[in-house]
Amino acid sequence: MSSDPRKNWLENYARYSAMAIQMMVIILAGVFGGYKLDQWLHCKPVFTLILSFGSVIAAIYLVTRDLIKKKKNEN
Repeated sequence: MSSDPRKNWLENYARYSAMAIQMMVIILAGVFGGYKLDQWLHCKPVFTLILSFGSVIAAIYLVTRDLIKKKKNEN
C-alpha cells in the first residue's frame, strides 16, 4: 500500500464501495429473478424467497472471500 494516508483512504473507500455495490446488485438480481419466476409460473412467492436468501448467501460469500484475499495480500 501507499505511504500517503489520503491515498490509502481513497483506495479503501473505492474498494469497499465496490463491494457494497456488488452485494446490492447480486441481491437485487436474486429478488428480481425470483419475482419474475413466480410471476411466470403463477405461484406464491416461493422462488422470490429462495432466490433472495440464496443471493444474500452468495453476496456474503463473495465479500468474505474478497476480504480474506485482501488480508492475505497485506501480509
